[in-house]
Formats: sequence, structure tokens, C-alpha cells
Amino acid sequence: MELKVRTLLKEDYEELCSWWERWDWPILSKDMLPGEGTSGVMVSKDNVNIVAGFLYWSNSDLVWLDWIISNPDYKDEDKKQAIELLIQTAEEMVKSAGKKYMMSISRSKSLLNIHEKLGWNIDKTASHEMVKIIN
Repeated sequence: MELKVRTLLKEDYEELCSWWERWDWPILSKDMLPGEGTSGVMVSKDNVNIVAGFLYWSNSDLVWLDWIISNPDYKDEDKKQAIELLIQTAEEMVKSAGKKYMMSISRSKSLLNIHEKLGWNIDKTASHEMVKIIN
């Protein structure tokens, strides 16, 4: 079957939480995610979700693509293709919205390689994400 792309749905959140948990990532609260977890892209095949990513829109010309996560049970050879399709779809969405720039953060070597293959500039200097909960 063929890879399919759609926007994220509210119902995807629970599945994504299980993926984060299985990959030993922190489970992100819906209020940390754009659109309460619905602003982003999901790629699937044969009704199996493969990979998802979130788009943070702003009032600038920059859109942030982040929290790209894959289904830990999906082992088919087209997983890399699904990730590429997710990024390319996000790029098309950003372009069609009239935005000019995209940014993403990752430690994953394979994800960095895919971004580089798709023409992204990769900063080779390591950086650190900093988060503070303001009460």
C-alpha cells in the first residue's frame, strides 16, 4: 500500500503518548503542543500510523517543526520514506501559508541526515534545549 498523509487529530494524542513512553521520551502535555496536539502531520500506511511531527506557527515568517516521533513497532523499510514525506508535507504547508522559514531541533543522527538530504542547513555545533515551567 501507499503512504498517506493527514493532519493530526485529537484522537492521535494517546497513541503519541505511548510512542514517547516507549522511546523513553518525556510525555508532552497537550498544552505544550501546538493546537493542543492537532497542529502537525501524521504519516500512515494500511491504517498503521508511522510517524508524526508538530508545527508551531507564529506571527513571523518562521514555523517550527518539532517533536518528530515514530511508531516504535513499525519496522518496514519505508519508514525513512515516511519521515521524508512528513518533512516534505510540512514544508509544503508552510510554503502554501506564505511563510519563508522552517526550523527544527534533533539529536537523532538519522533524522539529521534526512533533513540534510532534503536541503536543510545543519548546524554542526551541539546546542541544548532549555525549558522552564513558569507557575
